[in-house]
Amino acid sequence: MRTILLSVALLVFAAPSAEGQQTRTSADPQDVGTLDDILRAYYEVVSGPQGETPDRARDKTLHLPNALVGVPGPPRDGVSQLVTMTLDDYHDRFGGPRSEGFYEKEIHRVVQRFGNLAHVMSTYASSTAPEGEPYDRGINSIQLTWDGNRWWIVGWFFDVERPDNPIPAEFLPGAGG
Repeated sequence: MRTILLSVALLVFAAPSAEGQQTRTSADPQDVGTLDDILRAYYEVVSGPQGETPDRARDKTLHLPNALVGVPGPPRDGVSQLVTMTLDDYHDRFGGPRSEGFYEKEIHRVVQRFGNLAHVMSTYASSTAPEGEPYDRGINSIQLTWDGNRWWIVGWFFDVERPDNPIPAEFLPGAGG
């Protein structure tokens, strides 16, 4: 009985909304056909020159309509915070014209996949030019699902490297994974 209830719940919550159906037809197949494709597109959307605005419409074609985004917030009472929001909230808050060039590229990836689910720990480096010297690194934790035709981003969270939060060796180039 528990298995049946769980299956029904998954179908209800995973069923695409009308907005999701519209998004399905507008995605570039080259952006969503493989994990490599969707992760390339994920980084292309966020990257660009000074004055340019991230491509919000393209980004929406990569994500399920109710995708969740997690952004580290300032510590409160000495405790780290994670602020969660929708993709639209994220773009409303951070998606304006770039004050300087921002280019984020993946430097290492660890993928765990089971059936139609994938979890990617994608280590990134940020710079102000396409091949510029990185000024920042971190890890994007990206959850994805395959619907039989394409990949969707279900949600993503990130954290940045800092002295008290170094990137573990297994998430750096040259590591297995």
